[in-house]
Amino acid sequence: MNRILMLIMAAGAVVGGIDRIRGNRWGYGAKFEEGFQLLGSTALSMAGMICLAPVLADVLGKVVIPLYRMIGVDPGMFGSLLAIDMGGYQLAKELASDAEIGSYAGIVAASIFGCTVVFTIPVGMGMIREEDRSCFARGIMLGLVTIPAGLTVGGLLAGLSVSDCIWQNLPVFVLALLLMLGLWKIPGRMIKGFCVFAKGIRLVITIGLVLGTVEYLCGYHPVKGMTPLTEAMKVVSAIGIVMLGSLPVTEFLQRRLKKPFQILGRRVGINSAGMTGLLVGAVSAIPALSMYREMDERSKVVNAAFLVSAASMMAAHVGFTFSTEPQLLGALIGGKISGGAAAVAAVLLLQQRKI
Repeated sequence: MNRILMLIMAAGAVVGGIDRIRGNRWGYGAKFEEGFQLLGSTALSMAGMICLAPVLADVLGKVVIPLYRMIGVDPGMFGSLLAIDMGGYQLAKELASDAEIGSYAGIVAASIFGCTVVFTIPVGMGMIREEDRSCFARGIMLGLVTIPAGLTVGGLLAGLSVSDCIWQNLPVFVLALLLMLGLWKIPGRMIKGFCVFAKGIRLVITIGLVLGTVEYLCGYHPVKGMTPLTEAMKVVSAIGIVMLGSLPVTEFLQRRLKKPFQILGRRVGINSAGMTGLLVGAVSAIPALSMYREMDERSKVVNAAFLVSAASMMAAHVGFTFSTEPQLLGALIGGKISGGAAAVAAVLLLQQRKI
């Protein structure tokens, strides 16, 4: 399956490159270019954390490892609290006792739960209008309710047992429950808390990037044990290479699926902007959130719920997984699709009952 996916990405890169040479006649050349243009923002969001991951693992491990082992959970699952491409993977691998669980935590769990906590919620709350925050919060809550579906399917595809999928994710389920309660009872304070947390992550990433740059330019090691910045940039570059093909492929799928999705949307009561948001949200949460004001209430809740599991599936997360754990591509995609589908189904079912 991984081989097939990579051949499809390669075909996308070929089509995108040819179209760029022909002057972007089909629109795929622009997506081909966008893959490389995203390298800058990708590096800013993750290179610093990759550099600091061994240091953070050493510091946090003194508390996390004994605590997680006490409840029978692999310490690597702590990495799932950060996004896959914002240090979650590196932290999971550094802390893990079992390499298989560390890979699962850093790829599947971090791409679903970690991405929601560190990116989707703070960025979403900052982008959308104040009057839309209630719909967004409801969608996030329903997305968190259905997280076990994505984490379990992804875990099974990664080679874990059902019992491991449930028990190893125990801290994630507890935190997801607390987040749901917080968004329900004290949404204002939760929004502020998420924004502060996101700023803290950005601060750490920037410090790591600065320290890595100083180490590279001066040969001086300000903090011992850091991953060299050149190694971090290899990961970033690999993501960019994959996006050269994945973005043209995604553009093709969006064009072919737009009409069927609109027909489906009319049947289930989701407007055109809402169905388009689902398609683009699988590539990046930001364009989907920018369309929020054009959606009706049901569409807003559906899109927020979908983003919890499925955000950035076909671009950054596929690129990152291919560059680090290509054998888990099926687990990543299967987990994110199943979690997103379960979230959409939950919203439609509950809204039909007017809950």
